[in-house]
Amino acid sequence: MRLLDARSLKRLEGVHDDLVKVVKLAFDLSPNVFIVTEGLRTLERQKQLLAAGASQTLRSRHLTGHAVDLAVKVGDEVRWDWPLYRALAVVMKDAANQLEIPLEWGGDWKSLVDGPHYQLPWKEYPVT
Repeated sequence: MRLLDARSLKRLEGVHDDLVKVVKLAFDLSPNVFIVTEGLRTLERQKQLLAAGASQTLRSRHLTGHAVDLAVKVGDEVRWDWPLYRALAVVMKDAANQLEIPLEWGGDWKSLVDGPHYQLPWKEYPVT
């Protein structure tokens, strides 16, 4: 079984256990290496991203540990080629299905398409 690097594991701290399980299984199944770039965010960090135009909401699932952003690596380089993220989405969705955990991919969104973003759905994982 392949394991995520220490930095990615650190970035999964505070993320909902179900989403952590999906990420870990997907990493083991994926032909591509990926890293976790963000998991749980502070409100301050979310405000910075909003101000920079990198986010459009203060209701991000990152604020409650229900979202992660992943980046694909080719060799030692992080790559942003869309086909890599489409392929990663297939693996993430497969892992989620195997674990029977619902998952949303930002690449499926109609507006603000976000290929690196995965989240647990609001309906099944409401914030209380």
